[in-house]
Amino acid sequence: MDLGLQGKWAVVCGASKGLGFACAQALANEGVNLVINSRTAQTLDKAAQFLSDSTGVQVIPVAADIATPNGQEAVLAAAKQVDILITNAGGPPPGDFREFDRSHWIKAVEQNMITPIELIKAVVDGMIARKFGRIVNITSTSVKAPVDGLCLSNGARAGLTGFIAGVSREVASHNVTINNLLPGKFDTDRLRNNTAKKANLNGRTVDEELAYQAQNIPAGRIGVPAEFGHACAFLCSAHAGYITGQNLVIDGGAYRGVL
Repeated sequence: MDLGLQGKWAVVCGASKGLGFACAQALANEGVNLVINSRTAQTLDKAAQFLSDSTGVQVIPVAADIATPNGQEAVLAAAKQVDILITNAGGPPPGDFREFDRSHWIKAVEQNMITPIELIKAVVDGMIARKFGRIVNITSTSVKAPVDGLCLSNGARAGLTGFIAGVSREVASHNVTINNLLPGKFDTDRLRNNTAKKANLNGRTVDEELAYQAQNIPAGRIGVPAEFGHACAFLCSAHAGYITGQNLVIDGGAYRGVL
């Protein structure tokens, strides 16, 4: 299927590896030019070179902290225009809510709620003027079913979800869509790093621990990042203009709720 994205420009955050990179790669394969961002220049430059060499699109890496005003300004200034925006940021640390003070909550909200809102605010009017825009926020299944020990993430991401539910309807008539992707377990460096401690406690290797965890996923396996990237690319496509304000769970069936 031709997704109708040839020649568009996308800003993809957290794109040096993992799910952000998978989204960037899927878009690049459709002929989308990219501005990709993460904080680590070396990893980001390597990702940019690979994407450019393998797809032939323009790829501009901008190493910056997207949660800061200067970082946002640098990333947005690098794009000729923004037809597609993929917001993505690592989650805040786990822990009991009693352990966190005001500064922890403010940082979590700034990173996982306010930053996506600021980026959307910066690009949405241009999208409206061009009568095309696709915004996808990579959030978490915790907005459907809060995860024990992830109170900072549960709260901040739920706030973003509530904001998107309203603003997505305000801009829908202009062919601008805003949706959220909620990933379950995908085979990324982040998942492996987070799994290492539990694997050690259980006397297993990381691969053995992931295989054990996969037994509780109806699909019977951990997700492949490319699967997530393809779903993101479709939501950004010319064919997805009637899909907006949605929270798409991609987790192999692990979330068992009806809504």
